[in-house]
Amino acid sequence: MRPSRLVLAAAAAALLAVARPAWAGTALGLGADYLTVPGAGSLQLTLAADTGLARNLTAGARIGVLIATDRIGPAVPIDARLRFYVRGLYVDGLVGPWIFFGDDKAVRVHGAIGFGITRRGWQLGLEVGYVDPTATVGVRVAWPF
Repeated sequence: MRPSRLVLAAAAAALLAVARPAWAGTALGLGADYLTVPGAGSLQLTLAADTGLARNLTAGARIGVLIATDRIGPAVPIDARLRFYVRGLYVDGLVGPWIFFGDDKAVRVHGAIGFGITRRGWQLGLEVGYVDPTATVGVRVAWPF
């Protein structure tokens, strides 16, 4: 067996060793953000779905509706999410398009890092990110079902 195939086979075996049975989760979320420019606030109602990749790692998506102050139109935030869990804590990586209505720049790039606590019936966290052209800081609460 060639060395590259041996490495590929070993990587596949390692991935199968850490994989766990399929896990799926869904959560309804509520968020509030502060957009540094123009100094506006926003509220979000989101629905997130995740599936297990490895023992403490999930991948999924989050979609919702957003309303904001300061002449920023309503929007549909869409994010792909990678979440790492350890002992009741989580760390998120999020990226995706946010679609704003009634704005010259309708599709804006969003990227964020989130972290927080997770319990059986709820999750609470903070999120720091960027929505073109501004930084955002927010709080999130979610209820898995």
